[in-house]
Amino acid sequence: AFGAVIDQDPLYQAVSEGRRHIGMEHWLPLFRERLESVFDYLPAAAVTLDYLSEPARDAHVATIVDHYAARTAALTSKLAEAGTPYKPLPPDRLYLNVSEWDAALAARAVAQFDPHKLPPGEGTVDGGGRLGRDFAPERTRPGANVYDALRGHVAALQQSGHRVVLASFSLGSRDRLKGLLDDHGMAETAAVESYADIERMPSRAVGLAVLGLEHGFETDGLAVVGEQDLLGDRLVRPRKRTRRAENFIAEASMLTPGDLVVHVDHGIGRYEGLQTLQVSGAPHDCLLVIYDGGDKLYVPVENIDVLSRYGSEDAGVALDRLGGSAWQARRARLKQRLKDMADELIAIAAERQLRDGVRLDAPDGLYQEFCARFPYDETDDQAHAIADTEADLASGRPMDRLICGDVGFGKTEVALRAAFLATMNGRQVALICPTTLLARQHHRTLLGRFQGYPVRIEQLSRLVPAKQAKEIKADLAQGKVDIVVGTHSLLSKTVAFRDLALVIVDEEQHFGVKHKERLKQLRADVHVLTLTATPIPRTLQLALSGVRELSLIATPPVDRLAVHTFVLPFDPVMVREAILRERYRGGQVFYVCPRIEDLAGAAEFLREHVPEIKFATAHGRLASTELEQVMTAFYEGAYDVLLSTNIVESGLDIPTANTMIVHRADMFGLAQLYQLRGRIGRSKLRAFCYLTLPPRRQPTANAERRLQILQALDTLGAGFSLASHDLDLRGAGNLLGEEQSGHIREVGFELYQEMLEDAVAAARGRGVGSEPSEKWSPQINIGTSVLIPETYVADLSLRLDLYRRVARLEGRAEIDAFGAELIDRFGPLPEEVEHLLRIITIKHHCREAGIDKIDAGPRGATVSFRDNRFANPAGLVGYIGRQAGTAKLRPDHKLVLLRDWAEAEQRIAGVYNLAKAVAEIAGTAPTLTEKPTAGRASRATKA
Repeated sequence: AFGAVIDQDPLYQAVSEGRRHIGMEHWLPLFRERLESVFDYLPAAAVTLDYLSEPARDAHVATIVDHYAARTAALTSKLAEAGTPYKPLPPDRLYLNVSEWDAALAARAVAQFDPHKLPPGEGTVDGGGRLGRDFAPERTRPGANVYDALRGHVAALQQSGHRVVLASFSLGSRDRLKGLLDDHGMAETAAVESYADIERMPSRAVGLAVLGLEHGFETDGLAVVGEQDLLGDRLVRPRKRTRRAENFIAEASMLTPGDLVVHVDHGIGRYEGLQTLQVSGAPHDCLLVIYDGGDKLYVPVENIDVLSRYGSEDAGVALDRLGGSAWQARRARLKQRLKDMADELIAIAAERQLRDGVRLDAPDGLYQEFCARFPYDETDDQAHAIADTEADLASGRPMDRLICGDVGFGKTEVALRAAFLATMNGRQVALICPTTLLARQHHRTLLGRFQGYPVRIEQLSRLVPAKQAKEIKADLAQGKVDIVVGTHSLLSKTVAFRDLALVIVDEEQHFGVKHKERLKQLRADVHVLTLTATPIPRTLQLALSGVRELSLIATPPVDRLAVHTFVLPFDPVMVREAILRERYRGGQVFYVCPRIEDLAGAAEFLREHVPEIKFATAHGRLASTELEQVMTAFYEGAYDVLLSTNIVESGLDIPTANTMIVHRADMFGLAQLYQLRGRIGRSKLRAFCYLTLPPRRQPTANAERRLQILQALDTLGAGFSLASHDLDLRGAGNLLGEEQSGHIREVGFELYQEMLEDAVAAARGRGVGSEPSEKWSPQINIGTSVLIPETYVADLSLRLDLYRRVARLEGRAEIDAFGAELIDRFGPLPEEVEHLLRIITIKHHCREAGIDKIDAGPRGATVSFRDNRFANPAGLVGYIGRQAGTAKLRPDHKLVLLRDWAEAEQRIAGVYNLAKAVAEIAGTAPTLTEKPTAGRASRATKA
């Protein structure tokens, strides 16, 4: 009899097979002689109870028992019809009955609160407090406005003599709610910081306080309305410390030993690490670069800005010869080509800027209400992306913005708000995505978010019947559909819009050349918002060069954990263990194959080696109804494993799926693998991704490189770093044509990027003779210790990162802030670090003065000017004349200054004053003011 039960009762079946299932705790009495209750864990504790009369208590217990009895009765009846006897557990095996409850309370001290009357006894105070009003009915009722209900509620409270305070979770929430109150006729508000402020505010005013209350309350003279009472549940958690987007971009170009690097003057070499040399008897950190023929170049750390990562794979890359002319010739040719390219890019951008776009302004109040439906706190990056998009839409020029952020980092919310602005201005929106699954997910998200608004949302994909699709297309042409979500079919010529204002492209890297040409035609007249986690190289290059606008979202969601990634040969035992481990913790597994023909072999493997699990198969050739059924069943937990092709790469959001097996990972692209890995780890659980390779077979060099990169990028928000690696591996291509071979290999990614940015900047404001500035770094040789000691910062990669940051510092304020940060992180600054920061200050003066090199020693200094030129020769002659015979200009155009600088501190202060004076003479002195620091620095200033 129970054999039939196993086939029909999912709860019994799950327990029998060792799987977790909702409701499995109902079977605990079969495995335990006696079930514990909270009283068993607190044998001597007193009990406090909310007020509940005996009839109400008995009715509450009866409700629980009745619910369980109804469920078991329905199952018993169903199985009886099938001829299967079924005897469920009686309720008293699971729940305490009234007599057991009374017996447990009788054995301990009990205190019970009654909000309706004052209990006997002295010293008891009844504050008269009670739970405030919840506006849930108004939030859910169609046509109702929660703020109109709030206005009436506030008026009633104030008429009865209450002072009313609205409690928000943050300053931003308070400001947003203040604007909404103004829009709905409650303009008289007052900021509340303390109870005294409540007493002082006018009786007709509404107080606004920042107070983390989940629900409001009311007393005899005070009523507090909580933000959650008004707007519904919001996720309130402390925000993680975030990384600024610009710092995140810089992290993508970190150097590691063995990397190819480019010196701005000497070309391509191989970086071999950081070494400490003795220069003039003092330790000095330098970066060692090896060139063709084994020649070595030591670059001082303060000049690290002359180096950039080459960024491409080693194959076919030849090192330059130190001191050779080939590098300078190659660089000059590329410079001219980039100048021509920049002119054309700017012409394209200028043509777009001159067009009149649709101005989409945010409707007062209504837009804030829509934003308030977002159940999370916006991260800083997300808020900046939203603000940038709003500004673009309201500018009156066509928008072309790229939102780059990892899966689940909040890109969709940016798109939703842009779509709301378009629809509320009476215009149409098209959301284009690469797969039917992703279209289905976006369609459901839009329906839920726009519920209650007069907006019609439709879907066009192969999941929609042909007759219905035809009707939707007709309604689109007539303007009856406000938002349409679909795959690339939306770009076909059979789809016409009446008043299209916004095109949202999700995961642009999945669209082909023809689709992008169609998008280019649309971009001439409409706003375009592109969402991607891993932008294709050409898109990324256009964004980085400033031709397309870029917003980077690098902040992960709260409680998100990075996915642990393993690259290893295929091992049946390992795969079985990984699947069962996920199953035993109540989760699900993705098993991904590169081709449809691989699915049959993988299915046979699962049946043979993991017979305990249930799996379903999904691929792009399934009928639309069958694919829909499979994905829905997997989402609802009917299967343990989803065996599929990379059709799951985009669109699935299943928090319970936290293990992925990728079969033949060497056959996938870098961005594909990253997107696949993004399908797991979307909850608070740690996720695991296994990238398997054929045993006893060596993958290709490119495949091995891709897998190494993916395994190394195991941090949250690594999508931008991955895209930059993809740009390194593949090149950006020709930005203006179909040819996919760019110029990056000639000079490396970073230097190419800088040269392109300079060319674009020069083209934007080009006048007669205008040319982009050359990149150069003055050399300062003072014979002092210049380094970050290993005893101060032990981690080598961290020291190198600090050196790169030092080289990018601009102005005295940034240098002082960086020094304060070092003190905060690592302790008081050692002498060597003080010298480093002082030399960086001197470098700024040298760059402004046109000084190429300063060599200083105990007897003075020698100054070399860049290209042997000086901006103000007459002023320099006057300066030499004022030095009373201690300065002269040599025939080789070098300035010699005779001084008595025996101590290192004297040389640092003297060289600083020299560089500053020459910069002032050149007429380009920076606004840096030297501030003596404690100890050695103060003595140096006097010297």
